[in-house]
Amino acid sequence: MKKILIFTAGFGEGHNTAARNVRDAVEHIAPDEAKVEVLDLFDSCYGKLNDWVRKAYIAAINRTPRVWGKIYNVIDGTQFVESNMAILAKMKRAMSDLLAELEPDAVVSTYPIYNYVIDAIYSDGRPKSFAQITVITDSITVNSIWYRCTSDYFLVANDDTANVLRNAGVPEPQIRIFGFPVTYRFAEIPDSRYLNGEKEPRRVLYLINSGKKEAPALVRRLCERTDIRLTVTVGRDRALRKEIENEVKAPAHCVEIIGWSNRMPELLTTHHLVITKAGGATVQEAIAARTPVIISQVVPGQEEGNARLIVENDCGCLAPGPDEIVEALTGAFSHGEKGLKTWVDNISKLSKPDASLQIARFILELASPENAPPKRLQHFSRGVSKRRDGRSILLCDLHTHSIFSDGKLTVRELVDFYGQRSFDALCLTDHICDHTSLIGAVTNLSGMVLTLDEVGEYFDTIEREKIRASDKYDMILMAGLEFNKDGLTKRSSAHLLAVDLKQPIDPELSIIQTIAEIHAQ
Repeated sequence: MKKILIFTAGFGEGHNTAARNVRDAVEHIAPDEAKVEVLDLFDSCYGKLNDWVRKAYIAAINRTPRVWGKIYNVIDGTQFVESNMAILAKMKRAMSDLLAELEPDAVVSTYPIYNYVIDAIYSDGRPKSFAQITVITDSITVNSIWYRCTSDYFLVANDDTANVLRNAGVPEPQIRIFGFPVTYRFAEIPDSRYLNGEKEPRRVLYLINSGKKEAPALVRRLCERTDIRLTVTVGRDRALRKEIENEVKAPAHCVEIIGWSNRMPELLTTHHLVITKAGGATVQEAIAARTPVIISQVVPGQEEGNARLIVENDCGCLAPGPDEIVEALTGAFSHGEKGLKTWVDNISKLSKPDASLQIARFILELASPENAPPKRLQHFSRGVSKRRDGRSILLCDLHTHSIFSDGKLTVRELVDFYGQRSFDALCLTDHICDHTSLIGAVTNLSGMVLTLDEVGEYFDTIEREKIRASDKYDMILMAGLEFNKDGLTKRSSAHLLAVDLKQPIDPELSIIQTIAEIHAQ
């Protein structure tokens, strides 16, 4: 069995998205041929410091983009990273241990720093026993930090980006154009948007990830149009959701408001236009879905290339303000939708919805199958304790949280985390509050608990992962909930843990009623 390590980091969602999608594609096409792990050594090595730096990075690109642009240029034009490798000494030790223990056949980086750490580990001239592959997540404006390091191959999203590497002196055989690794689901979803000959209002998807102060008023303006049907995503920002709901209370205002969702492929492939900032993953997913993009914000540096990719290929336009967005929609839909048709034709030429599958096949070809992997991670292996009656003791965690509430990992990542550590059973018990109480209503705005509109997706996600948990790790996965009954005093407060639920339970019920419902299941 081939062993593949994928290194990522949480500085921008594009890196994590690419890493997860490559892993999923490998597991999809070769479930019995390869063992794949996604690792974030910044998180595991630096913990709270990494959290602080990551939050500072996000604040910088959103609040002071010009300052971040100057930092980006310093990293691009100097040897800043190479000159400061000493600060990554802890990561170097951790990666050296991982490479020695796991003996991977292929190492994939979706974040550039890891290649410099590998260079430092092998600075003594020792040969590497693995293929080294870099998945570049930026387009056109590619920081030189991506290709100043050593890598056997650099995988890029398009020919424009490949030209940047060619002009920088990267040998042609090391450059491969596969497209951005969006989820392979894009290659499987049928596209029926333009099959119906009848003229209907076009569906517009507005991803509110910037310009939140202006968003509610813009949503109201868009809702007043009769030529579109609007869908708005607000993520976990409950306050923003409430503001938008207050703006569109009139019956004439028809809009669908969605919170956090993992069904972006389905959303993009059922809408005719998307309004969003020029984030790498979002733009590339829109291209894969053949959905033209109206770009509402561009972060200087890495996002400039994404914006250029859309504008220079006439797949959409730049509209940095509410008035410009309204004008862009009018232009797209006027004159028999000539503008929209041009954008769709052009973005279809760039679309590579099966990119992650192509990348997965490439990695599998490079990975040498010589060394069989251990059944479990060596540094987490354990003996099995036998009882007198011959049965073994099970290792279980029946109380864990995912990103659906206050956890840090997705459901899939939790399955991998516990499965790789030999757990026999896992129950996800994300927080849910009684929204009819004062404290519960306030807590529901925090983004740290499940809301009623997310519960269905939560149970569906766990249900889908149950089969993979069983097949890959022989682990039982269960759905659960942690009911928060928070009053103003200790006597009026309680938390109730429900393990192995088959369906949701109304959080408005009293503790006694909830217990009865749990027992009934």
